[in-house]
Amino acid sequence: HPSTHGVLRLVLTLDGEIVKAADVTIGYLHTGIEKTAEQKKWQQVIPLVERMDYLGAQSNSLAYALSVEKLLGLDIPERVQNIRVVIAELQRIASHLVWLGTHAMEIGAISVMLYCFRERELLLNINEQTAGFRLFPSFIRIGGLREDLPRGYHDSVNDFLDAFPAKLDEYEDMLTKNHIYRKRTEGVGVLTQADAMAWGLAGPIARASGSTYDVRRAFPYLTYESYDFDVPSFPEGDVYARYRLRL
Repeated sequence: HPSTHGVLRLVLTLDGEIVKAADVTIGYLHTGIEKTAEQKKWQQVIPLVERMDYLGAQSNSLAYALSVEKLLGLDIPERVQNIRVVIAELQRIASHLVWLGTHAMEIGAISVMLYCFRERELLLNINEQTAGFRLFPSFIRIGGLREDLPRGYHDSVNDFLDAFPAKLDEYEDMLTKNHIYRKRTEGVGVLTQADAMAWGLAGPIARASGSTYDVRRAFPYLTYESYDFDVPSFPEGDVYARYRLRL
């Protein structure tokens, strides 16, 4: 895999299960997207930015489209904005599922990965239903969307949302009270809130260290200001807190 050693390599010094030292090679995975974009029309950049993160492709195309629309001073219809919220949040769940599955696998709980990828497949199916492409739909366009939602989209999303809470319970049954998992995550990799602020850490990492900052609430875009949602936060700042926060 191109990111195995090119993006991040950790050479660890271990004493049993205690990490005593880590030699970090950050590395690079440079694909020249910025330079390539200079030679493209604005709309042609969307497939490029989606490939910057194949786990959160539509989050990237949304951020890019919002930026161009701000430069152009475009007023986006409320229906389009609401559809974009749904797309963005489903993409967030799909990305978190890969995080959870690979995180658990790297700590020794291989079965969790198989469960998480089971649900991710359903979200990829929704992408395919929407735009004919599972990983890089390119459905979000500058000024709106490629087209209206397909017939049956609402049923597919509702079916997923109805079933998903029980799936979350299955993940937790395997990990949250698992003695071995907790020994490997509680009190490990602690980041204080001051650490998170000093190092420019944001999102789930900061919120697992006591922060309540969420850009969707602090600087709402699309129609997020019209939604009532909680911003979870945990004070411990360890790996276990970051796990619970993302769940």
